[in-house]
Amino acid sequence: MAAVLGGTQSLHTNAYDEALALPTEHSATVALRTQQLLAYETGVPDVTDPLGGSYYLESLTDQMEKDARALIDEIEAGGGAVAAIAQGVFQQAIARSAYEQQRDIEAGKRVIVGVNEYVTGDAAPPTRAPDYSTLAETQQRRLAALRGKRETRNVKRTLAALDAAAHESGAPLMEPILEAVRVRATLGEISDVLRAVWGVYDPR
Repeated sequence: MAAVLGGTQSLHTNAYDEALALPTEHSATVALRTQQLLAYETGVPDVTDPLGGSYYLESLTDQMEKDARALIDEIEAGGGAVAAIAQGVFQQAIARSAYEQQRDIEAGKRVIVGVNEYVTGDAAPPTRAPDYSTLAETQQRRLAALRGKRETRNVKRTLAALDAAAHESGAPLMEPILEAVRVRATLGEISDVLRAVWGVYDPR
């Protein structure tokens, strides 16, 4: 509902067990029914902008913009986003926010239904884990079939172009990546090219 009121152009409701495994039929149905309730029972789709003109919403938006601008100015003053990443600024901010949120939940200052309030004590239903070995085998077969059908020469050409762009400071990478995707280069192959040029980020 918050996303719809905020003017989202598309909406996907995640199943409650997606963080643990592939969604079960039950969890996927619950997610679907959630969207259907919003679409057919709330009436919210009948109005172009239900919260348009709301002083409360506009004041929150202004405050969010003000706070975001302050953060951006702080990052720029410290040398930009790359310097902030190197100094661990973003990682520390995310960790601090997560800690403060968890502290408020455990202290009861922030209510999470079923976690720290309105807890029934019933055990959570077990989530069926998928057969990962079967998934891996299926994906490997699909990958082998893809490599057998694509034009290997074009793949090598586009990956070489991506490698050249990655070596050139400031060169745009999106178009070389898209070209590689268009000739069916895999995500792993594209990532390998970039890893070979830049290495792997190590926060330590």
